[in-house]
Amino acid sequence: MTQERNSTATAEHHAIAAASPGAPVEKDSAATAPVGTVTSTTARTTGLLVVLGILVVACVLSLTIGTRDIPLPTVWDSLWHFDGSADQLVVRSLRVPRTILGLLVGMAVGVSGALIQAMTRNPLADPGILGVNAGAAFFVALAVTLFGFTSIWSYVWFAFLGAVVVTVAVYALGSLGRGGTTPIRITLAGVAIGAVLSGVTTGLMLLDPATFDQLRSWNAGSTAGADMDVVWAVAGFVGAGLAVAVAIARPLNAIALGDDMARALGADIAGTRRLGVLAVTLLCGAATAAAGPIGFVGLMIPHVARWIVGPDQRWILPYAVFGAPALLLIADVVGRLVVRPAELQVGIVTAFVGAPVLIVLVRRKKVSGL
Repeated sequence: MTQERNSTATAEHHAIAAASPGAPVEKDSAATAPVGTVTSTTARTTGLLVVLGILVVACVLSLTIGTRDIPLPTVWDSLWHFDGSADQLVVRSLRVPRTILGLLVGMAVGVSGALIQAMTRNPLADPGILGVNAGAAFFVALAVTLFGFTSIWSYVWFAFLGAVVVTVAVYALGSLGRGGTTPIRITLAGVAIGAVLSGVTTGLMLLDPATFDQLRSWNAGSTAGADMDVVWAVAGFVGAGLAVAVAIARPLNAIALGDDMARALGADIAGTRRLGVLAVTLLCGAATAAAGPIGFVGLMIPHVARWIVGPDQRWILPYAVFGAPALLLIADVVGRLVVRPAELQVGIVTAFVGAPVLIVLVRRKKVSGL
């Protein structure tokens, strides 16, 4: 018990320092348990560079591995010395857009997961579990089925609307009853709404065979078949969402300590949460419109980041920016290999990896601190 109290005290001291750098933090000589695997800025920066290196390797694998493997020199020539050969055409027209989209979608789901966990103070939250992805997917299915939209420029706005509606609905349902909002209530509300919307989305697709054929791969979560039009359609939204997330990193550190402590530190709680919802909407809406609902990445990566650097959002977000796309691209490459020459959608691969991780997190007595 003493060790646990010391660990909690250490975490609170570090969080207060991160939320309000001018506030004095007393040293607790008895509190020796670190809040993360690494605590120094140098070690955290080194870890971030390692994650960036893994991301670079994942990008190279994504460009070289597929139905047929393409040598790295050919990939290089396709980027800088294009001569129109078949292999170079495959790299330029298919694998480059797919890799870039994987980067954007990975960043979006990883950062949105970190934001949702920080805002709700729920270590089991992510866009998939809270139904945000399901809401965006449902509204996209409505746009395609009822209005015949086929261009991402048309239905991306429906994805944003679905993300907003479900985010508000989940938070409202989780706030009902005595005791107000709790992580368990929000999780249950998100799972329930997500299950209903996923079922209705599947029903809409089955009622319209053409829509089903068009959205079948997308609904499982896939970056296959993407072109640069899709990349350009979502790049601006993802960039804006990332910028908002970076802007609220420090206030999120204060909110993670509880509303009372956040007010004492001078944080604008309502404003921060509004900006957080805006960032999650932009990120989840764009990612879901482009690649379909991809789950568990936004759950796993923030936990790994907190295990490494502790609860400071100013470090968690950069780790999510690099770590989430690395995981998604590696999962995409695995999906190309396991049923070769066919492909397994990346959303299915991340589900196979993420489900055991979720079970482990639920069974742990103490999840990584928020």
